[in-house]
Amino acid sequence: MMATRAKKPRRPILKKPSNPSLRDPVGVYCRVRPLSRPEQECCIEVISDTTVQMHPPDGYRIFRNGEYRETQYSFKEVFGTLVVQKKVFDVVAKPLVEDLIRGKNGLLFTYGVTGSGKTHTMTGSPGDGGLLPRCLDMIFNSIGPFQAKRFVFKLDDKNGVDVQCEVDALLERQKRDVMPVPKPTPGKRQIDPEIADMINVQDQCKVEEVDEDNVYCVFVSYIEIYNNYIYDLLEEAPFDPIKPKPPQSKILREDQNHNMYVTGCTEVEVKSTEEAFEVFWRGQKKRRIANTQLNRESSRSHSVFIIKLAQAPLDADGDKVLQEKEQITLSQLSLVDLAGSERTNRTKAEGNRLREAGNINQSLMTLRTCIEVLRENQMYGLNKMVPYRDSKLTHLFKNYFDGEGKVRMIVCVNPKAEDYEESLQVMRFAEMTQEVEVARPVDRPLCGLTPGRRFRNQAFQEELSRKLEMRGGPVDAETEEQSVLETILQNFPPLPACELLDINDDQTLPKLIEVLEKRHKLRQMLIKEFSKAVLTFKTVLQEFDCSVASKENYIKGRLSEKEKTIAGQKTEIERLEKKIKTLEYKIEILEKTATIYEEDKRNLQQELESKSQKLQRQASDKRRLEARFQGMVAETTMKWEKECERRVAAKQLEMQNKLWVKDEKLKQLKAIVTEPKSDKPERPSRERDREKPVQRSVSPSPVPNAPPVRLRHRRSRSAGERWVDHKPPSNLPTETVMQPHVPHAITVAAASEKALAKCDKYMLTHQELASDGEIETKLIKGDVFKTRGGGQAVQFTDIETLKQESPTGRKRRSSPSHPDPPEDAAESEWTDVETRCSVAVEMRAGSALGPGYEHHAQPKRRKP
Repeated sequence: MMATRAKKPRRPILKKPSNPSLRDPVGVYCRVRPLSRPEQECCIEVISDTTVQMHPPDGYRIFRNGEYRETQYSFKEVFGTLVVQKKVFDVVAKPLVEDLIRGKNGLLFTYGVTGSGKTHTMTGSPGDGGLLPRCLDMIFNSIGPFQAKRFVFKLDDKNGVDVQCEVDALLERQKRDVMPVPKPTPGKRQIDPEIADMINVQDQCKVEEVDEDNVYCVFVSYIEIYNNYIYDLLEEAPFDPIKPKPPQSKILREDQNHNMYVTGCTEVEVKSTEEAFEVFWRGQKKRRIANTQLNRESSRSHSVFIIKLAQAPLDADGDKVLQEKEQITLSQLSLVDLAGSERTNRTKAEGNRLREAGNINQSLMTLRTCIEVLRENQMYGLNKMVPYRDSKLTHLFKNYFDGEGKVRMIVCVNPKAEDYEESLQVMRFAEMTQEVEVARPVDRPLCGLTPGRRFRNQAFQEELSRKLEMRGGPVDAETEEQSVLETILQNFPPLPACELLDINDDQTLPKLIEVLEKRHKLRQMLIKEFSKAVLTFKTVLQEFDCSVASKENYIKGRLSEKEKTIAGQKTEIERLEKKIKTLEYKIEILEKTATIYEEDKRNLQQELESKSQKLQRQASDKRRLEARFQGMVAETTMKWEKECERRVAAKQLEMQNKLWVKDEKLKQLKAIVTEPKSDKPERPSRERDREKPVQRSVSPSPVPNAPPVRLRHRRSRSAGERWVDHKPPSNLPTETVMQPHVPHAITVAAASEKALAKCDKYMLTHQELASDGEIETKLIKGDVFKTRGGGQAVQFTDIETLKQESPTGRKRRSSPSHPDPPEDAAESEWTDVETRCSVAVEMRAGSALGPGYEHHAQPKRRKP
């Protein structure tokens, strides 16, 4: 059994600092290209600097059943058909170049359908350069005098950069000079006439406030993503005419800072705009393009041009690059020209073109999915995994969306009617992209060295050269020594011949002595002049030291002021950081509170939904029961109506027979009565009484919701209370001595709500036929009270009966006799009480007597 080796713990990864609390939205811009032909129908209109409006073309409206719907989309800025390339560069790309020189990353990509002007916006055309050449020109205009020599900066294979000493850089340059490869010629370059007009930018745009104590170096690389494979467009593969090798795809890797890079990609160090654009154009010729139905030169791959800027500070003397890797800053700007989304039924693509279109659409769909997931995570606080690895395009740029730099997108649209549906999808994607926010990267730390080192060193060198030139000697030390020796030798007198011919020669030695004395004097004179020159030089050096000291004092004073300003800013930053922490704590509390409230809201919504479902079920059950009860009520009502009709018909027949018998008896009685007394009025017959019915009060059907009446028998208490005396007009005067009299009463013929509201007692005078045929008057009394509906209701409590009888047992007259009654009214003066109609008191909802109460007085039946 083999022993398993313990797994080595992973070293913590140093992440590039970013500020997650400060976020910037993705800047989305729109550019509308002009129509190819003036007669083409336009479906996109620029209505303001930030808004475009899309309207369906005429054919589209006919195809869609005549629907016409205009939609507006807003962007950070909209560039119309007349906007020049410089305006687009100043608004979109210039801030990214400024951030690049300040050590921050940037991503700029163009997005749109095939033929919408993406490549024109990025590359440009002859005489009108696009964003890419203008970015290169601005970079070299800004860092031109501060560039390092070649091979001072050297990129490694792990997306990093090192600084080499001057000796190593010199060896690299000499090795490169020996290699049989084309070398950049010094001085003015011979530019390819094909691209000369694109990079001939006359604006001379540059970044202000470039750090002059740094040295800079630019590296460029150019790749393409074709069929979801990465290829290096700058790779110089050996050409084999017999068996050509296809280009090898590259692999994506992740460095120690979680930044993605392409392994083995060619990165070229460039020193000018012309050299950088020539490298780009060399790779552009290798890019895959094809002719389709929509575009004569349609890009079949996504191209990525990467500009890396390495910068490092100078040492304390301002002469050489600081040999510390921690002080090196490497920033990059990625310029991406995406291939256009297209529909195969419009491009008529087949074979390889069809496969290319499928891969293009798939990678763009993955980009859209990543943007959508990022938007949902940020808006709703979710933690979904963003599918960066589904495509090489999104995997390469995932660190930008994770907060490693600014992201800008230019949406290019073609306003022609044929591209309406594709442009609509592009607009929706752009609208969604604007809602994604990217963390703002923090500024790089200061190196801590004294600023102005480069210019101090240059001033010293210039001053030294000027002083040496004033002395009349050249700057080179070896040349100066040779010129001094030559001058001294020329000023000395020549030595005479020193050969002694004999002992008595007394001329040679004196001449030699004389010459040597002259030389001695000349030497003393030169020594004095040299001493004077030394003193003069010392004086100059002292003056220079004094000037340097004064400048140092001035710089120290300025530096102390700057330090005070920095200290004040640090204090302010600390205060703001404390404030930020306090606000973050408050935000955290509010987020927790909002989470609790959202949970409560969800619970209440669930409870509300359950209760609403329960209420709906109850309502449906109620409706079902109501329908069932209505059917039962209708059936029962019909049944009882038929039974009542049958009983009424039988009772009518029985009563008609009884009335016929009584009429016959009355006729006989009338004959007996009228015989002895001829002056007495004639009793009206039953037939005439039936012909003239007594007026009845309207009595509607009972209301089922009327409150039940509690019958209470008590004595009448009329004293001190307000009464409503209801006397129906159908009542007959009785001419009795005792008449009902209630003080403080309101006498009405029909009960009204106004009268009931003023009183608290109610009395109904009701007449009906007694069992002996006499009129019986009943005083029905009740209490008046208010109902919930705002009306008045009567609860009957007591009944008093007034009855009148004849001592002879005969029926009385119900009305006073007239001295000379007409002949036709003789029968109507005698009334049979049995044929009189009953009276009723009605109280229903909304009527004058209150809500829904009814009282009916039914006549008593006489026993047969």
